[in-house]
Amino acid sequence: MTIRDPNWWRRDKDGPGVWEHRGKVAVAGVGHSPMDRRWDGKSMDTTLGAYAIIAAQKAMAEAGVSPDDIDGVIAYTRLDGAPWAPRPYFAPPYDSEDGLTMVSAEWLVKQLGLKNVKYFNSKAPVIWEEMGLAAQAVGDGLTKNCLMLYQMGNLEGRYLQSGDNASDKAPGNRQWTTPWGAEPGPMQYFGMMFGQYCRKYGASPDMLAPFAVNQRRNGLMVPWGFYSLHEPYQITEKDYLDSRFVQQPVRVLDCDRPVNSAACYLFTTAERARDMKQKPIYILNHCQGSERVRSTMATLAEHEVWADRMARRMWEGSGLGPKDLDVFNPYDGYLQHSQTELEACQWHGVKRGEAADFFAGDIRVEGPHPFLSSGGNNGTGRNRTAMYTDCIEQLRGTAGKRQIQIRCETAMAGSIPPGSGAWIMFGKDPS
Repeated sequence: MTIRDPNWWRRDKDGPGVWEHRGKVAVAGVGHSPMDRRWDGKSMDTTLGAYAIIAAQKAMAEAGVSPDDIDGVIAYTRLDGAPWAPRPYFAPPYDSEDGLTMVSAEWLVKQLGLKNVKYFNSKAPVIWEEMGLAAQAVGDGLTKNCLMLYQMGNLEGRYLQSGDNASDKAPGNRQWTTPWGAEPGPMQYFGMMFGQYCRKYGASPDMLAPFAVNQRRNGLMVPWGFYSLHEPYQITEKDYLDSRFVQQPVRVLDCDRPVNSAACYLFTTAERARDMKQKPIYILNHCQGSERVRSTMATLAEHEVWADRMARRMWEGSGLGPKDLDVFNPYDGYLQHSQTELEACQWHGVKRGEAADFFAGDIRVEGPHPFLSSGGNNGTGRNRTAMYTDCIEQLRGTAGKRQIQIRCETAMAGSIPPGSGAWIMFGKDPS
């Protein structure tokens, strides 16, 4: 099948209707590599390629499938310039970054000896969109057993310092957002937006303290997470409030830490998943959004409009509503991001301006409002996969100490624009 439109799989328009493959696609296997702070550029057993192989093998083993069963591979490579590359190549025979600081679908197929792959995609978007791509590819019949790989790399002095960010000039709008590299841009954006939020709703920036404490607590219960592996201590609200400002009102403990890791998910048809080792977790919907800002950075008003739009697409496409959602794992790369997602989706009845009171309540996994039970990126490191794995584990009942105590039938994870944004809805039951 030849697909000419690169956006064939996207559900990014209003009024999408119920997803045509609702309950017909499932996740049957999950695999995670070890996670460390950064790759040293030397150890070949800790490259992204080595970690990708580990993650893929674990995903296949968990599902109980063999390499010969795999007929599709989707990988996020950022071939246009990964944020943790380029860097000087190794000496020959290493003449490519593939398998070192990025992993293409073709590289993984070769290394794993996958003989029956008919669908390759090495230009997958960021994970919240990549999830939807994998689900749609299986639903449309392009692949029946698909490995979806996502990696996050971190080389010292290289993270987000490639491409335009490596330039010594900041032309156009970049002069206002990224004059010292890429990271100040997002910090400026989220800091400005969060400041607008606090003024509009009469909140204090300190409202995030209990949220940060709970994120670390949840993250420490993720056995493969960065903090549980390398810095296994709990922070307090005082630690949070005493932490330095990176760019006011963004504190260092608001920010997720770049890490080196890989994760892999096995997407398959619901029919095939029923014969695999794990309990199938079904896909009930996916949706995307890509919004353009009117100026150098988005405002709170724009952010709220986009979040509301994404929520409507998710509810319509899944046939569900806020009261039907049990596990909620929104993106938390900066903690200033999450209250807008929470309020847009009205999870547990939280409406605009009510996030501060919600965070101050019982949001523990043992409590009545187990928000971001994964620990997210803030609690596990910037792997961007914990949110999805937690949704799957919660619905399977295999989340261990993180297992929530309330009803657990549906789960949702993702992120909202600007730029790219996407959500995916999981269900324990296909109907």
